[in-house]
Amino acid sequence: MGNKKKNLIMNLKIRNALISVSNKENLVSLLKTLKKFNINIISSGGTYASIKKLGFQCTEISKFTGFKEMLDGRVKTLHPKIHAGILHDRQNKKHKNEMSKQNFPAIDLIVVNFYPFQKIVLNSKNPKKIIENIDIGGPTMVRAAAKNFSNVIIITSKDDYGSLIKELENLKGKTSLKFRELMSSKAFGLTAYYDAMIANWFNKKLKIEFPERKTIFGKKLQNLRYGENPHQQSSIYVNDYNDKHLKFDQIHGKELSFNNYNDMFASLEILNSLKKNSGTVIIKHANPCGVSENKVPLISFKNAYASDPISAFGSVVACNYRINKKEALEINKNFLEVILAKGFNKDALNILKKKKNLRIIDISNFNLKNLSSIKTFDGSFLIQSKDNIVIDKKKLKCVTKLKPNKKELDEIKFAFNICKYVKSNAIVLCNNFSTIGIGAGQPSRLDSCKIAVQKAKQFQSLKIKSSVAASDAFFPFADGINALIKAGVKIIVQPGGSVRDQEVINAANKAKIKMVFTSIRHFNH
Repeated sequence: MGNKKKNLIMNLKIRNALISVSNKENLVSLLKTLKKFNINIISSGGTYASIKKLGFQCTEISKFTGFKEMLDGRVKTLHPKIHAGILHDRQNKKHKNEMSKQNFPAIDLIVVNFYPFQKIVLNSKNPKKIIENIDIGGPTMVRAAAKNFSNVIIITSKDDYGSLIKELENLKGKTSLKFRELMSSKAFGLTAYYDAMIANWFNKKLKIEFPERKTIFGKKLQNLRYGENPHQQSSIYVNDYNDKHLKFDQIHGKELSFNNYNDMFASLEILNSLKKNSGTVIIKHANPCGVSENKVPLISFKNAYASDPISAFGSVVACNYRINKKEALEINKNFLEVILAKGFNKDALNILKKKKNLRIIDISNFNLKNLSSIKTFDGSFLIQSKDNIVIDKKKLKCVTKLKPNKKELDEIKFAFNICKYVKSNAIVLCNNFSTIGIGAGQPSRLDSCKIAVQKAKQFQSLKIKSSVAASDAFFPFADGINALIKAGVKIIVQPGGSVRDQEVINAANKAKIKMVFTSIRHFNH
């Protein structure tokens, strides 16, 4: 290709622009710039009326195409004159001849944003209304312009008006190939995002949990300082039709990091499962190191923190209650990274804000949707439904001679619930609806038992006697429960299902403890 042709492609003069936007904000500055460089504007219905109202010249699409829009506006930009104007290759002689023969002018700039499908999904349950807000003409023009970025500039967001204006000013009404290609990549990202939202809406409507082709949509909320480690890059995305925020508000403190978010998500999962009383969850490296339920919020916090105060140093704490002065004073005795709660009164905020870096998060408006769980690896990903099952106390099978009473059954339910949020192999010791020792993430269940016991002996030795131990999967041998029995555990809850179940039951009966089987496994890898 000669230098002259190359330069024509590199810096492209804009003569005609087509603007069709659902969101009509910030148009004035763009229109002023287009007028300055004598760029003709073509537009449709609502956008045409807005541009005229703002005092700028504009040709209506139906006049430009000579074809009146029809089907309640479903067909207006879907016309050969529009798409040939966008798609033809300006360096191709055949294309140029065909365009000249039809008397079709080139359209060099497309400014489009789509019908507000996601907004309608959030505000309406009417399928007909939702489907009517699936944009067809807009994405078609966007894809055409994005494909032909060598010749056409595509703008799909009002946030890019400033960049376009700067480009036109610097290049005197032209755009560079580099800028057009960047806008093209953003455009294809938008059409993929838009289609993914629609596909996911249909899947949800039809109750298809695992479709043949799965698209996961997400909008970047912000870049994070780094990932799990300083040498890793990271960003957080919102996977929701309301993609502006995560439904919790940071009131104070440093910017949230990748690890903060990871721990916060783990804490909110557990917190969502605590329904009965005031609940406090303390998370370190995505594992709970203290969980407690109590009628009194302050006692809930103290009991959760006492479970493992060393691990709780620099942790994330989540509370399903409003923080008042008493809780704030207790919280401030410790070093925490993040505190999440369902509101903070004025005195509490004044106290907590004394710690400059403490991230204070209000979760009053947060509701967990219990979406699927996704794990990715290289060119594949695994999807599964969330482990939301709650044991039915009536279906528990007591396998020992001694049977638990009603209060003990409630404690069993609490312990087994916490167990499912601990990394496998998981052992959780509880007393009076508070964890007192947690053994997490060990390849050997016996090692998890030993760690849970060691933690309890270190911080809660007086509470081991008559405590409840929960295991996320069966005990393959009696060695694990023997370690728990020796420490003072009086009740064990586990799924059962091992070929050596009888050996384990015999050991429990010999020690005169109580054991129940749930028939539910809670692996969490």
